[in-house]
Amino acid sequence: MNKTSDQLNKISNSLVALSKQVDKISKQILKLKDTKTVLKKAVKSSVKKKAPAKAETQLTVLDSVFDIIKRSKKGVTIAKLKEKTRLESRQISNALYKLAKKDKIVSKDRGSYVKK
Repeated sequence: MNKTSDQLNKISNSLVALSKQVDKISKQILKLKDTKTVLKKAVKSSVKKKAPAKAETQLTVLDSVFDIIKRSKKGVTIAKLKEKTRLESRQISNALYKLAKKDKIVSKDRGSYVKK
């Protein structure tokens, strides 16, 4: 009887120690969750601030094609545009179509474009 009560006391003490450890760990997890939400909010706010800066530095396909056409005095051929922009034929033709629709460029000859 004495042995079993000693064993039960040891088990009880170890269970109490384990429950204290679980409490510590759960408190740490709650702190991490709170800091994680704070970090997420900080990241979201910093991303919102940085997004417009990226848009200014990055050129679109239309911008790059229009810049090349704008810089040339005699006009640019599709072959020259391919060479300078390193874009596919389809991308260049789409860009030329959109720029023509916006009245920014005109077709001088077949396959040659100038700024309007």
